Amino acid sequence: MKQSTSPIKLIAFDADDTLWRCQDYFDAAQIEFERLLSRYIDIGNTRVAERLLAVERANIALFGYGVKGMALSMIEAAIEMTDARITASDLHRIVTIAKEMLTHPVELLPGIREAVQAIADVHDVVLITKGDLFHQEAKIAASGMAKQFRRIEIVSEKDEATYARLLEQFGIGAHELLMIGNSLRSDILPVLALGGWGVYMPYHTTWQHEAGEECPADHARLACASTPADLPAAVAELVRRAG
Repeated sequence: MKQSTSPIKLIAFDADDTLWRCQDYFDAAQIEFERLLSRYIDIGNTRVAERLLAVERANIALFGYGVKGMALSMIEAAIEMTDARITASDLHRIVTIAKEMLTHPVELLPGIREAVQAIADVHDVVLITKGDLFHQEAKIAASGMAKQFRRIEIVSEKDEATYARLLEQFGIGAHELLMIGNSLRSDILPVLALGGWGVYMPYHTTWQHEAGEECPADHARLACASTPADLPAAVAELVRRAG
């Protein structure tokens, strides 16, 4: 670790929708999914998005997070909602949508590379992301940012138990970790609950499974950033409070 007198020893970054665009592709896939189903059902009266989300949530324990789990859930939901009338060619289209998502270019958020480097010049930084191992590894490699992080962790879930395990591996206390991310549910609240610090940088769109949590008002260990350019100042402010 860097030799530093800072009370916060490690800065952790989320990846999807914190470093690069992600949810936009899932939103586009859902629009295409609904277009396919409109050939078979009245999507205005069948709560397609709500029913698909229910299937995805039920399958997370089996398929995990990511594109592959989404595609399997779409296929299951499509068969159920059309009473098995959906054609093989339309099911194949769902598979094609997933393949396109797995190979789309990695588009970094404007200014994020510079923000990560500015923070890494002062603190040790790590990457903590969840999702499909192969896809996350591919996106990290394509981003060109891997060398900026001292360590990269790809986990199946982001909850208190996972962060507690990582803290033990990092050899630091929760009060020495600061997590930066776009999801209150996955990136911020579990770390705050353990006694750590957080910088919340919301993205313009959020998967409904990750939504529904409220940002703690005036939390002493939480700061907010509107853009990547705001991150170094937000981190510096929390370091000041910690000291």
